[in-house]
Amino acid sequence: MSSILDMFRSRYSCRAYKADPVEEEKLAVILEAARLAPTAANRQPFRLVVVRTEGRQEELRRIYPKEWFAQAPYILGVCALPDKAWVRRDGKNYADVDVSIVMDHMVLAASAQGLGTCWVGAFDAGVTRQILGLEEALEPVVFTPLGYPLDAPAAKVRKPLEELVLYR
Repeated sequence: MSSILDMFRSRYSCRAYKADPVEEEKLAVILEAARLAPTAANRQPFRLVVVRTEGRQEELRRIYPKEWFAQAPYILGVCALPDKAWVRRDGKNYADVDVSIVMDHMVLAASAQGLGTCWVGAFDAGVTRQILGLEEALEPVVFTPLGYPLDAPAAKVRKPLEELVLYR
C-alpha cells in the first residue's frame, strides 16, 4: 500500500519537458486507465483528445500560452458530454466530476510510468474548439502535456489532515 502513496507523493505538476518521444505502449496504458475510470452510473460521458505537438507548438500555445504547454510530445485533453452525463435529483450534472476522475487516472498512470503531466484548466475554450475541431456537444474541460520531465519536483505543501477531514 505504501508504494501507491509513494507515487502520489512523487507526482507533481511538471512545467518543463524533454523532446524525447513517449512510447506508444505507455500512451496506450494511460488511455486504458482513462477508459477504466469510474463515472457516475457508468455513463462515460467524455471523449479523450490526443494531440501530437510536433510542428504545432505555436498553434497549440494559443490554447494555453505557456511555453511548456506544447513542449511535450503530446497534449491530452478530456472533454465532457454533459447531455450524456448522470444528473442527481437536485439537478447536479456529474460531467465535470467524471472528467476529473478520468484525468486523474491518466495523470497517475503517466506518473507510474515516469512521465510528467500538468493539469491545465485555464485555457481558452473558444480557441480550443477551433484549433481541435471539437463538435458542439463536446465541452473541453481539462488538458495536460504528456512527456518526460525536464524539471524536478519542488517540495509539496499540503494542509494537515486535521484541517481537511470532518468526522461526524
